[in-house]
Amino acid sequence: MARHAHMSVRTFTRRFSSEAGSSPLKWLAQRRLAHARLLLESTNLTFARIATACGFEDPVALRKHFHTYLSLSPLAHRRAHNAPEPTTAR
Repeated sequence: MARHAHMSVRTFTRRFSSEAGSSPLKWLAQRRLAHARLLLESTNLTFARIATACGFEDPVALRKHFHTYLSLSPLAHRRAHNAPEPTTAR
């Protein structure tokens, strides 16, 4: 992100944090989790597909972030919102 903004990492992090109220990595993780929550609530995509669609390297990384920021599992979140269960493709 710093390179894209044509800034040093230190300057970008300082300015980003003052504007957004959090570090760039924390902000990005929260945006990705918000998208994952939306997909869990509104689709029957598998957790692996949701992880990929939200920019996580694998489902384990998404599950870890889910537990860290939301204190529950993705399946528990899906069930709590009466979302459609994933289907298996034949």
